[in-house]
Amino acid sequence: MASYRKRGAHAARPVAAPFVAPKRAPQNGAAGNAPHNGDVGNASHSGTTGATPHSGTARRAPLTGGIRGRSRGTIRAIKVSDLRTRLSLPKVIVLVLVIGFGAAGFAGGLWSTPSAEPTVQAFLLAWQQQQYQAAAAMTTGKPVVVADALRDAYLQLDAAAFFVAMGPITQHGNTARAAFKASVDLGQDGAPWNYAGGFDLRLTGSGWKVVWSPSVINPHLRSGQRLAVVSTTPPRALLEDASGAPLQQPSTAYVIGVRPGHLTHPKVTAARLGRVTRLDPGQLLGWILAAPKNSFQELVVLRPAQYGRMAGKLAHVPGLIVRPERLRLFSSIAPAVVGSVGTETSSILRNQGIAYRPGATVGLSGLQRARQRDLAGTPTIKVVTETTAGHQVAVLQSWPGQASRPVRTTIDSGLQTAADSAMAPLPESAAAVAVQGSTGRILTVADHTGAGLPAIDPLAGSYPPGTAFTIVSTEALLESGLGVGTQVPCRSENDVGGRIFTNVPPVGGFGAQPAFAADFAHACGTAFSGLSWRLSGHDLAAAASGFGLGAPWRLPLPSFSGSMQTPGSVAAVAAGTIGQGSVQVSPLAMAMVAAQVQSGTRHAPSLIAGAPAAAAPKAGDPPFSAANLATLRSLMGVTVQQGVASGADLPGAQVYGQVGTVAVSSGKHPVWASWFVGYRGDVAIAVLEFSHSPATSAAPLAGQILAAAP
Repeated sequence: MASYRKRGAHAARPVAAPFVAPKRAPQNGAAGNAPHNGDVGNASHSGTTGATPHSGTARRAPLTGGIRGRSRGTIRAIKVSDLRTRLSLPKVIVLVLVIGFGAAGFAGGLWSTPSAEPTVQAFLLAWQQQQYQAAAAMTTGKPVVVADALRDAYLQLDAAAFFVAMGPITQHGNTARAAFKASVDLGQDGAPWNYAGGFDLRLTGSGWKVVWSPSVINPHLRSGQRLAVVSTTPPRALLEDASGAPLQQPSTAYVIGVRPGHLTHPKVTAARLGRVTRLDPGQLLGWILAAPKNSFQELVVLRPAQYGRMAGKLAHVPGLIVRPERLRLFSSIAPAVVGSVGTETSSILRNQGIAYRPGATVGLSGLQRARQRDLAGTPTIKVVTETTAGHQVAVLQSWPGQASRPVRTTIDSGLQTAADSAMAPLPESAAAVAVQGSTGRILTVADHTGAGLPAIDPLAGSYPPGTAFTIVSTEALLESGLGVGTQVPCRSENDVGGRIFTNVPPVGGFGAQPAFAADFAHACGTAFSGLSWRLSGHDLAAAASGFGLGAPWRLPLPSFSGSMQTPGSVAAVAAGTIGQGSVQVSPLAMAMVAAQVQSGTRHAPSLIAGAPAAAAPKAGDPPFSAANLATLRSLMGVTVQQGVASGADLPGAQVYGQVGTVAVSSGKHPVWASWFVGYRGDVAIAVLEFSHSPATSAAPLAGQILAAAP
């Protein structure tokens, strides 16, 4: 969108010497070149008056033929003998004095043309220091008109500072021409406008005067024209899904602005709007004054909720225009990834000292914040001349900006919409992350917060995984030689190393001596804790590391790949096998575990299309055998088809997974975490729900989302 800029909020600048020493051109007169600074030649003893040249001083030609006449020709020389015979002594004395003073006057430059340099210097200094009345008094124009023109030019540019440097001066008799260089600071976040200027001077009865015209301000400025600074802010670019479709959705925004030429009291409008929006009134006024008079000047964009709170007060701001528009700015799918955007009223802009600019947007969270530079671009600035009617005449200088660039993500809009829709009616808090098993590309990031329950961070949150972590510990147990047919009892409680482990919710009804495959399918925590004697702390930590826990990810958003301290006791190993103790993961971390089971290869997650996705395992990570991974897939398939994850079962392509339940807070209203971790086809998923009941299962929610999997 186009707007007319104000830089505003300028940093203090050191005072610079405004002038450079000029080199004045030699002055040509009928009697030769007059010496500078009052240098006077020495009279000779031969009776001829002249100037003796000094080092660095202009030479005066000797006077010949007596004193120069008043209008034409010269007065002939008068012999002293004639004076003696024809004049009395007093008259002779008077005549000699007249001749002597006349010779001295010509020799010393008494009757030479004065220099224009002091006037040029004084005018430029007064102009630079905004002493407009004093500057105007040194011109041939009407002082009020000239002072207003100089002041208006400064306001029209909304300049932060203005510097001039005096250049060469050429002088011919009663006229002169002065050059100068100007530097206009258009604000702290942009380059200055530098230009060369000049003006004529005329010697009057009261001294040198600047011959006034608008071109004194700038050589391209003419009568009936004004200066303006046009800032064209590129529209904020969109975040895109994997296919290039926008993730932002059109929603109502209120664009508020003015037509500067229609305002009776611009200062009042700026002051009242500033009070309502908390924008700086001086900066608002600067934009209003710098804008073309008849163009709509956008000043601020408001969300519907913001406008609703301010509408009553905005109605009392004179000259304000409110335009409801549909913009892809405030609403999106995948808000956990996209994030939110602030406009001109954002406190972030004020707190960071960023100059107010109409049309400015700033990412507040998510990729909107992480990729601000790409999405926002930078404005194109132009200094122009325009007529009083607002028609642009010429562009005096332009600074091209950087176009905004869309950012394509790996998000699958169909799957994302399915996840958002499935979560919307839930009373519980929930989060889901889906990734492409074969690449690690993140397909879905969804979250929903239930009333009275904590929010869940799907990418960077840190939570215990409970028995969903048995995917990891089973790999370690299989590596130790455990067979899926080995009978492992599933008791209601189990004492391991002095710590009592129980099944929550209770598990039973599948035999006194079930096979390990049945224990896995029913997520029997006491069975896994009882098997901890087969593992060392190093064995379990190595399996966790092999699945990527603690791996360094390079995502544009905060993320957590999980962590687990190496268990140092039998009880600690037992707790670790069922995802308790020191084990902490995010939904993204567990989705990557499921992806590795599905694909057989470990990947790093990626969120931006084209970003590197693969990551080599750390040194020391154990290779997972194809046989063990095949066994894990079989166990996870039975869990969905016949076990505790049956709520995720779907017709058609098979679903594989594991569930887990673990307390995340205790007290009068404890909070339980319920997990589903699994995959369908090439889509791996982790779903986490928070509720007040351990009976809640995340499997049905996972099934709803996976039903939309490609």
